[in-house]
Amino acid sequence: MKIPNEVKNIIEKLKEAGFEGFIVGGCVRDLLRKKEPEDWDIATNAKPLDIQRIFPKSYYSNQFFTVTVLTESDDPRLKEIEITTFRKEAKYTDKRHPDEVKFAENLREDLARRDFTINAMAIELKEEKEKIIDPFGGKKDLEKKIIRTVGEAKKRFNEDALRMLRAIRFAVSLGENWKIEEKTAQAIKENSFWISAISKERIREELMKIIMSERAAEGIELLRTFGLLKYIIPELEEGYKVTQNKHHIYDCYEHSLRSLDYAAKRGFNKFVRLAALLHDIAKPRTKKGEGPDATFYGHEVLGAKMTAEILNRLKFPKKEIEKIVKLVRYHLFYYNVGEVSESAVRRLLRKVGKENIEELLQVRMADRIGSGVPKAEPYKLRHLRYLIEKVSQDPISVKMLKVNGYDVMRILKIKPGPKVGEVLDILLGEVLEDPKKNEKEFLEKEIERLGKLEDEELKRLAQKARQERERLEMKRDEMTKRKYWVI
Repeated sequence: MKIPNEVKNIIEKLKEAGFEGFIVGGCVRDLLRKKEPEDWDIATNAKPLDIQRIFPKSYYSNQFFTVTVLTESDDPRLKEIEITTFRKEAKYTDKRHPDEVKFAENLREDLARRDFTINAMAIELKEEKEKIIDPFGGKKDLEKKIIRTVGEAKKRFNEDALRMLRAIRFAVSLGENWKIEEKTAQAIKENSFWISAISKERIREELMKIIMSERAAEGIELLRTFGLLKYIIPELEEGYKVTQNKHHIYDCYEHSLRSLDYAAKRGFNKFVRLAALLHDIAKPRTKKGEGPDATFYGHEVLGAKMTAEILNRLKFPKKEIEKIVKLVRYHLFYYNVGEVSESAVRRLLRKVGKENIEELLQVRMADRIGSGVPKAEPYKLRHLRYLIEKVSQDPISVKMLKVNGYDVMRILKIKPGPKVGEVLDILLGEVLEDPKKNEKEFLEKEIERLGKLEDEELKRLAQKARQERERLEMKRDEMTKRKYWVI
């Protein structure tokens, strides 16, 4: 196992001072899985004040005997390493925080308080090789891909109810074919109501880790089957077994999961994944009729409102809520090649925001794949992307010039009329040919020069400039079409 020098040096200094030091927790699990740990934790029999004395560059600001040591590592994962004194915890009255935290006598006692066996292992650094300390069978469970609590499952969840969510998160985020051990699973089902005691912020963090895993949809289904979903997003469970119409072969709930699954498999961001999961959240409440012709009129409007309520309840940041609500609200946008005008696309851009358009298209793709009867839409989506870029481009117009019609009238001492437009058209042609000419001083001199030309010559030059502009517009449009493979 490759142990970073920063970690080795800390343990070596602890030993030099007469203390023990062990690598513990998730980093041990990850090392055994041949994965790069996200962070490193060390457990020791040294008290917090001892640790601070050994490591002057450190800080201690918690009630759990954890001192954070600062290193000079270039690796952000190793800039701060947490060292925690062996500890044991008394009962948890509120299902969230230990009533009391006490020093433990030894490493085994410290490992015994941890949540799952795969997280209750330690590494002792020997001179020749590392020694795995595994009092609860974590290595065996790791090999068999089993999530099992340390000791009695009910007791572990009684201590901290969030561990029920963590069990599901580990089951779907550690890779394929992970399972929750039978007694652990049964304890979650029997005690799922305890999750209500957990702060919404902590629930949100674990929920997002599930949603950001590749097996996100499986994680949501585990939340439902284990009885946790109804305490987190009960609105989603309303769609369970609620049939749809001829455009869908799955019920509302399964459609949402399949949409999320597509978004997760494609690696879409958290906004798209949440919108994919929640885009049809209002369908059960808007359904009219049964069978192939059932309708869900207005579900996107009510769905946006429900999404805002759900995300507010889970304490999501305001800006994230606004973005996800927009994706849900406009996921039904209509687009058919040749039917929707450029002005309609501009209106969509104004409503959704250009910065959200790509994510909206991704939600649309997830929705279509999740329906079970997805129509082939790659060309339509490419064409829409082309049209969005086209209407988003700055138009080639005289407004690009650093002079305007008032400047032409002032310099030539003329009133509004065709001549003003002709002069501006000619100036635009010169600037398109050489952008460096778009300077007010140069253009004002050009206005004076053009003012001396005969009217017929001025019209001829203006017509030529307009033709050249049209040619450039066509060329730019052709390049944009090629970019999106549309004709």
